[in-house]
Amino acid sequence: MKTFLLCLSVSLSFILVNYAQTPSRPNIVVILADDLGYGDIGVNGQKRIKTPNIDRLAKEGMQFTQFYAGTSVCAPSRSSLMTGQHTGHTYIRGNKEVKPEGQQPIADSVVTMAELLKKAGYTTAAFGKWGLGPVGSEGDPTRQGFDQFYGYNCQALAHRYYPDHLWNNGQKVVLNGNQDLKQARDYAPDLIQKQALQFLNEQTGKQPFFLFLPYTLPHAELLVPDDSLFAQYKGKFDEKPFNGADYGPDAKTGGYTSQAYPRATFAAMVARLDLYVGQLMASLKAKGLDQNTLVIFTSDNGPHTEGGADPQFFNSGGGFRGVKRDLYEGGIREPFLACWPGVINPGSKSDYMGAFWDLFPTFAELAGAKSTTPIDGLSFVSSLTGRGTQQKHDYLYWEFHEGGGKQAIRQGKWKAVRLQVVQNPKGLVELYDLSNDPGETKNLAAQYPDKADELGRLMTSSHVESTLFPLVKQ
Repeated sequence: MKTFLLCLSVSLSFILVNYAQTPSRPNIVVILADDLGYGDIGVNGQKRIKTPNIDRLAKEGMQFTQFYAGTSVCAPSRSSLMTGQHTGHTYIRGNKEVKPEGQQPIADSVVTMAELLKKAGYTTAAFGKWGLGPVGSEGDPTRQGFDQFYGYNCQALAHRYYPDHLWNNGQKVVLNGNQDLKQARDYAPDLIQKQALQFLNEQTGKQPFFLFLPYTLPHAELLVPDDSLFAQYKGKFDEKPFNGADYGPDAKTGGYTSQAYPRATFAAMVARLDLYVGQLMASLKAKGLDQNTLVIFTSDNGPHTEGGADPQFFNSGGGFRGVKRDLYEGGIREPFLACWPGVINPGSKSDYMGAFWDLFPTFAELAGAKSTTPIDGLSFVSSLTGRGTQQKHDYLYWEFHEGGGKQAIRQGKWKAVRLQVVQNPKGLVELYDLSNDPGETKNLAAQYPDKADELGRLMTSSHVESTLFPLVKQ
């Protein structure tokens, strides 16, 4: 681990290629849903919730069928996305709270994609949920490459959709309508969306921009304004009310409110996310920016079960096994759509096997920038454009530090999962053939022991132990 951190801590230099601001350097928008499952959107088979704007991204762009999150929970998945490193290498590997508000900060020595793009001449902004370092720390988004940030800094506060404050860069924005969680007037996702649309309205096309939108929808708690979107689903499903920690004098920051209509509310939250996507695309078109903008839509991990959510009812996993906090397919395989008019063929599909750590080198190539920072990702520009030969991963690796510790490997058709890693880092490996068993129902480890052993060794070699986030029992 010391060698790896030393490698990260050395002075990192950037080699800028084709720095001139030309139309070939696209604007980049990343829309990151929170706990949205593979099957929660129409193009992936969702039958109960309408997502016309998200589906339009697939119709007008490319749908990736084998793309994965960084891991199966928020902070480390986002760290993987930002750094281009899988969870055996990336700096943040768990949801570690720090006082008074926020999560373990990502280190100064770590280069994020926002820093890379800013160095390459991009205007950078993030609106939504951060979770990679408190305000004022080295992990503050404005110290990790973002010119502008508005939203939740802390993931715990983001459990509430009517928080008492948000952050505008380093300034605390007090929401008077929500004070002390006694009231619920200012719906934070709407406030965040307003800031994102304002940012787009300010863009002139003279300088490329990177817009990161880590929305909180449809993360628990289950709560939306009582408006026309909610009315579309209220009373449509049989409901089992959820009893939680309601807004009021005794409410906790990290709780989830009671909900009489959990299914209808979840559907309306996904529909609201879809509305936001439609507003963004309309804004890009109105500004004449859509033709030179790559839009990526995905989710940070699989569907959650907290707060009254019912992923089984909605088939949120799209038929895959597992949910959030699992390293089975349902916990990490995500919806992944890319739209770039005139560059990406409309209605196309890709079976490229990729993951969050591929976004860093992809954006670097599009921006004409290279970094010497160590990464695990591959650029998939060839898949997006249909030009050249796409380089492929030999394997993908994930780890998860809760629930006894978990590891997973995807290599071609093979998927391997190891559980209880903390106590037994070289324990038994489950082995699945995803080409014949995408639901991971038949463990073939006994039938193919050599393959199980091979992937088990890959798990061990892919993990570099971290003093901040140890996986193996000390």
